[in-house]
Amino acid sequence: MYSDIPAAQTLVLYFKSRGVKNIVISPGSRNAPLTISFTKNSFFNCFSIVDERCAAFFAMGMAQHLQEPVAVLCSSGSAMLNFYPAVAEAFYSDIPLIVISADRPSYRIDIGDGQTIRQENVLEKHIGYSANLKQDVSHATNTIAKYGKSLLHESQKEIQKYNEGEIAKALSVAFDEKNPVHINVPFEEPLYGRVEEPSLQIQDAGASVKKEASDDQDSDKLGQIWQNSPRKMVLVGVNQPNAMETEVLERLSKDPNTVLFTETTSNLHHPEFFESIDSIIAPIEKSEKRDELFKKLQPELLVTFGGLIVSKKIKAFLREYKPKEHWHIDPKKANDTFYCLTKHIKTKPNQFFKEVVSEEIKPTSDFKTFWEKKKDNYEAKRDAYLKEIPFSDFSAFDQIIKNIPKGYQVHLANSSTVRYAQLFPMDKSLKVFCNRGTSGIDGTTSTAVGSSVFSDDPTLLLTGDLSFFYDSNALWNKYMRPDFRIVLINNSGGGIFRILPGKEDTEEFETFFETSHELSAKHLSDMYGFEHITAKNEAELEASLQDFYMDSNKPKILEVATPRVLNNKILLGYFDFIS
Repeated sequence: MYSDIPAAQTLVLYFKSRGVKNIVISPGSRNAPLTISFTKNSFFNCFSIVDERCAAFFAMGMAQHLQEPVAVLCSSGSAMLNFYPAVAEAFYSDIPLIVISADRPSYRIDIGDGQTIRQENVLEKHIGYSANLKQDVSHATNTIAKYGKSLLHESQKEIQKYNEGEIAKALSVAFDEKNPVHINVPFEEPLYGRVEEPSLQIQDAGASVKKEASDDQDSDKLGQIWQNSPRKMVLVGVNQPNAMETEVLERLSKDPNTVLFTETTSNLHHPEFFESIDSIIAPIEKSEKRDELFKKLQPELLVTFGGLIVSKKIKAFLREYKPKEHWHIDPKKANDTFYCLTKHIKTKPNQFFKEVVSEEIKPTSDFKTFWEKKKDNYEAKRDAYLKEIPFSDFSAFDQIIKNIPKGYQVHLANSSTVRYAQLFPMDKSLKVFCNRGTSGIDGTTSTAVGSSVFSDDPTLLLTGDLSFFYDSNALWNKYMRPDFRIVLINNSGGGIFRILPGKEDTEEFETFFETSHELSAKHLSDMYGFEHITAKNEAELEASLQDFYMDSNKPKILEVATPRVLNNKILLGYFDFIS
């Protein structure tokens, strides 16, 4: 069954032709032609999410997991504006989210008609392509003749050709460039007409042939620079699980002149790699020999790949103590994060390192061995510190991360959560995700739920209280799997603000920065059918984790209450202790 409106038929036929199967729909009336066409066609998997902001993050999480375009559809008016946070995240994280917005006819805009805004190009600052389709003149002809005569200067045949071209361009950008795209479709009433077969045929919409980014760099020359650099640093940001080949990781680990810094979001693990950047840099910041040690850490050659970096300390260090050369490896883009980018190497990291890194490199400096001793030192001191401190965010994260079952898909919320996660090693079998494109707290739960739908493994969301309550509508859907788990660290406010400059123990600080509260997830758990467990101390947390991941008929939330005014002191005390 299809809508009888040509633009709706065209869009659906193009999606089917290109294999865009997953459609997340927020309810409405103006989008009825597309809702009918998608839901009445067994080719598509349709998901209903009421809250548009949650719907967009849900779709984005699905696209992130599947590594393919997923569409999100809404009605006209302010509905689409709620997609914007997820669109921005997708734009900076290279996720192919397809936004479809139903629109009112152009002659209804800005005349005081309901549910109308200026929808064309509204996402243009954070979108790969904006396709503004033209209204069909073969539908609702009497209304158009009465109110929209200006539309009649083009024939339906010309409009059809234009619309097909715009849809094809948008889909090519989504597939080939891994960018979000926006398709805006104006519809005139009546909206609910149906036909059993399409009344039109589209042009061939076969998959476009993506041109691989050409790398005009001289591999031999780059290899010589690599070989002759005694102080190399490789820094890895957000990276898909299992993206790097074992052979490449082994080569890098054996290079005696290379320090390789990873983050939890990089999904890279090796005993020779440095997993906690801040634990290396924080003691230097506090040292009397600060400048001397930073110069000893300063690389001659910095090589980066992956997405955005979490650690503010490494960014501050590399901006002050710049390397002679900074190469970024990515087929698509190179961010000049440290203001010293010298080369954008437009290839994939596996290919680059195979061509450039020799299997045998002689040590020409003590760069790696010196910092390995520092790493061994902070690892030993972290264990000692954990034995001394009372129950807090710090000790809770240590216990929680140690107890995540092998093979889980782990989604981290932003702010405090992802920063604490950097301080503790994750098992190499875990697949870690986090919305680091814009680093917002809006939508982390929705992203995790969307990602879980097609996952072969169970999903854990590790989140803070503000992120969780902010996105609580994410639980309002029927797609929650019984093996979905949420560990909620509830420290009664935005605890990260207590470790930032400007903290004051005043009522204004607690209200407008920390936003302290006394909320619990218990009632939300009851409303959405979750099993709710609480832990208020180390013994309760340990006991709760014993069976938290066991099979169940319901998803579960483990809410861990930690001391609001103590957490920042213990975290800052850790950096003092290892110094």
